[in-house]
Amino acid sequence: MVVTMYVDGDGATCGRPAWIGKGLTCVCFKRKGVYEGICINLTPKQEERLKRLRHRMKVYFDGSRPDHQEALRALWSATYPGKDLHGLISDQWKEMGWQGRDPSTDFRGAGFISLENLLFFAKTFSTSFQILLKKQGGKRSAWEYPFAVAGVNITFMIMQMLDLDAMKPRTFIRSVFLQILSENEWAFDLLYCVAFVVMDKQWLERNATYMEFNEVLKSTRGQLERELLMDDVLRIEDMPSYNLLS
Repeated sequence: MVVTMYVDGDGATCGRPAWIGKGLTCVCFKRKGVYEGICINLTPKQEERLKRLRHRMKVYFDGSRPDHQEALRALWSATYPGKDLHGLISDQWKEMGWQGRDPSTDFRGAGFISLENLLFFAKTFSTSFQILLKKQGGKRSAWEYPFAVAGVNITFMIMQMLDLDAMKPRTFIRSVFLQILSENEWAFDLLYCVAFVVMDKQWLERNATYMEFNEVLKSTRGQLERELLMDDVLRIEDMPSYNLLS
């Protein structure tokens, strides 16, 4: 990544972003009380990884596709090892926190990537996944958030926060993430796992109920944004909240 920094020493805004040449973008942001700008020219690796991630984000869940059916079965197996699934449409899915017998109806908001995120979480951080699934940590609310549906909402929140579908960067968060993505192709999935544990932590700290879920999700986004903008965060693993995962 080619980066050019400029700083307004008087602390004044550096104005509207300027777009210079094909693929070269400038974003104005404020850090440590000073307005700065960053110009980013995507490397071929970054362009390719962004293209792949965008493609993942555009895939709708299709219950008729064998690979999507297999992913659902894999999620069940990773969530409940050794427990037989009676069918892709079954009351068993409600145990995981889906709204009904058919989980495919809950993927409409975020698509197939939300299933991939849940599966990645279950396989990569199985201990944290199980703790959140079973609501084992802290003093729980009588009206808890449904685990799986919350996961779909977290995927959608991250997609909005990163603004990866925009043709031109509109936030520094996106620029920071693209740098992280160039170092790790699974950065989006790792960020998802961090977001889930942050959301649950804030849920417990607020003693929240399901009616407050959107407020907790908004607060979670703010926490993620603050951590991604920290000077020493160059990878998802550098985020302070990454240490919540196990």
